[in-house]
Amino acid sequence: MGKTYERLDESLRRFIGEQQMFFVATAPLSGDGLVNVSPKGLDSFRILDDHTVAYLDLTGSGIETLAHVRENGRIVILFCAFDGRPMILRLYGRGTAHEEGTPEFDELRPLFPPLEGARAILRVELHRIADSCGWGVPLYECNRQRDTLLRYYQQKGEDTVRSMRLEGNAQSLDGLPGLTVG
Repeated sequence: MGKTYERLDESLRRFIGEQQMFFVATAPLSGDGLVNVSPKGLDSFRILDDHTVAYLDLTGSGIETLAHVRENGRIVILFCAFDGRPMILRLYGRGTAHEEGTPEFDELRPLFPPLEGARAILRVELHRIADSCGWGVPLYECNRQRDTLLRYYQQKGEDTVRSMRLEGNAQSLDGLPGLTVG
């Protein structure tokens, strides 16, 4: 049976810290818009306080999450135990996107390791924290984090990655505005 929580208590913080990946889900306001779910890894998630979290958004082939959050703020972050005790944790909230080059990004950036390709930080004010059993989720063993994306950014260089970001991340698949700074 699922349970809701008033805040991110110590047991939830520990659970989050043990997970090797998380997922973010967003959708535009348009009823025929595309729902987006994105897996995230690396050391890119931080708990700011009992009701606020943030994650470092790395340059990718799309900009759906940031565009949807900019349009309506709605976001769900899902953590799922693939080893240990079964549990699924959903963090529902209102997100704010802070692009590289803004004061808010610069303020939050030191909380994260110097990962190549950072384009934004999404900060989420939580309004619902809920778990569910996760009994049907298979067991997986994490061998290691992939470094392919980071090596790609290093190989391309900062200027090339910025150019790619401006070209490929200007708007979402639904035509919503993407990155605006730069």
